[in-house]
Formats: sequence, structure tokens, C-alpha cells
Amino acid sequence: MWCVRMARVYAGTQWMLKKGVGPRAPSIRTLSMSAHLPSTDPKPVPCTWHLHDKHFGPDGHLTDYSLSWLMENSYEGHLKKPQLQVLWNAEVYQRAQVAPVPCQRVLETDEGLRELFDNFLRYGFALVDGVPPTEEDTEHLAQRVSLVREAFLGRCWSVTSDFAGEDVDLTTDSMDSHTGGSSMHEPFSIIVFHCQKHDGVGGRTVLVDGFYAAKQIQQRNPEDWDILQTVPVRHEYIGTEQGIRTHMTTEAPLLSVHPGTQELRMVRYKNIYRCPIVSVPHDVVHRWYQAHRSFTNEVRKPENQLLIELNPGMVLFVDNWRLLHGRETFTGYRRVIGYFLFRDDLLGKARLLGMKV
Repeated sequence: MWCVRMARVYAGTQWMLKKGVGPRAPSIRTLSMSAHLPSTDPKPVPCTWHLHDKHFGPDGHLTDYSLSWLMENSYEGHLKKPQLQVLWNAEVYQRAQVAPVPCQRVLETDEGLRELFDNFLRYGFALVDGVPPTEEDTEHLAQRVSLVREAFLGRCWSVTSDFAGEDVDLTTDSMDSHTGGSSMHEPFSIIVFHCQKHDGVGGRTVLVDGFYAAKQIQQRNPEDWDILQTVPVRHEYIGTEQGIRTHMTTEAPLLSVHPGTQELRMVRYKNIYRCPIVSVPHDVVHRWYQAHRSFTNEVRKPENQLLIELNPGMVLFVDNWRLLHGRETFTGYRRVIGYFLFRDDLLGKARLLGMKV
């Protein structure tokens, strides 16, 4: 079996040996590939493999391949990449005893930033405490983690309980667990929350691991899993917030998965913005509602909901593509500010710190 597997790896490198494509071939300055692939011959050329053998490209330059590089860039290597991610319900997370990362440690040390990244990539969220409850300090912390993504609400968004808008966010009512930006073609990847002030009681944040809920559906009813990742559903938002009028709509499945590995990539779930399903025949619509009900029941199970008290000084980073968030009802005046961040920048910083993501 090992010989067969290695033969596949070697065969896959034959065309690279002819064109000089490999770890030594990219430009040293840009790390971009120097070969013009559309003009290359896709047919493999015969070659023999010997340990430590050296191969010269058509222009005479040397190209060599380490065994570890070949395995890492093989089909088997792609499917067996290490997974930092831990799927959780409330008991699993509480048993892990994950502590918030001190703000100064994140701002001043790479170790603190790496700890934040580890929590975020492992569980889908991270907590940072000791943050002064101001916009300036919150943004300073957010920029340490990633680039800030401006949206129609501006650079920094705020939510108060003064009933001054057209969204349930601006009330004291509870909010069902959901993902933000479901009506957008590219939903917010990372959401930052910081409660600046609250002079009442209640309002705990509810977090649910959407990937964990989806995997429970996949194990119990694969047909529900299949329909939730194939049937496109339209979401639409029309409203005015902070004097800004907007209208957004898009159509996508509730679950998005990697086409090769079938790993979950995104959950898109917000019932109050969901539109009638007109993209598939009636019999499929009926099946989709059954599958959607199964997912909703999983999300609403108390054992799958983690409750967090967000007080001034505690900042929450949420992976909005994975986790659902909501809140309990509360009393009094409450103001929460936050930011949207780019995923690519966070992952890039994590890689520069030596993390395998």
C-alpha cells in the first residue's frame, strides 16, 4: 500500500520535473509561480525516482523535492491536514476551562496573540478581558487581531436599547440564535462585541456551535444534511439604521461545505430574514422545512447553548461563519459596540506565528 501511495505522489510530480515547478521554482522575491501553466504540456513525461536524485529543468536550473514536501502536496496529504477545530456543546466547552486572554498580553506579546488565535480557531470564539470600555481601545485591540471591515453602518457599529431603529437589536427583547449578515453575498466573517454600559439585569449572550449542530444532523439523518447544503434559500434585509437606508438580498444554502473534503465552511441561519423558498419544486421544499426544523431544534437545545455575561471590559470575538449568537431579554439601558473583521488577515497573522491553519 505504501509503495502504491508513493507511486501516485511521484507520478503527480512528473510534469513539475519537466517544467521546474516546485518548492525551489517560485520567484524568491514574490513566492509566485514562474511557470506559465496554460502554455505547459499537461502530458506527464517519463522519469525515474531515486532518493536524493537531482532533476534539472529545461533551462538548466536545479529543482529538488523533499519527501515531506511531496507528501504534504499529495492528494492524501491534502485530506489529512491537522485540524485544530474542536466541535462543542456547553458541557464540552466548560470542561475545557478556557480562560479569557488579558488585553495587555494580546497587545504586547506574540504569545498572547497566539493564545487568542488558538481559542478562536479551536472553538470559534475568543474572550479578552481588561479592555477599557471605549471605542478607541476596542478598535486598537480589534486591529491587533485583523483588519477592520467597514460596512454600511460605518467602521464601528453600536446597538442600544432605545428602540430607535427598525431592528430587534435595538430593543430589550431576547434574540434567537443566528448568524449575522445572512442576506449578504459575503457575510461578516468575524464579529467583535464589547458591552460598554448596562444599568439593568439580564441580556446574557448565547453562543451555539453551528458546526456541532450540523454534525449532529449529519450523523442522525444524512438526508437532512444533504438537503441543507444543496437547496439555496434567499434572505433579504431592508431597513434603516443610524440614518442609513439599505436593501440586501442573496440566495445560498444553509450549510456550505468544501467540495473536496466535505468539511463545513459556513452556516447561514437567520429566520427573521428568510424569504419563501421558490428555487426548488414543492416536494423538495417540504423536505427542506423538515431538515430546517431538525437543525433549529438542535440549535435551541439548552445543552448546546453557552451563556456568557458580557460586562464592560470583556471583548468577544466570534467566528460568524461557524457560531450562532443571540441574547436573553434584559432590563435597563444597554449599549454594545463592535467591529467586523477580515478572516484572511487573521489567518495570515496566525500563520506568521507558526500556526497550522
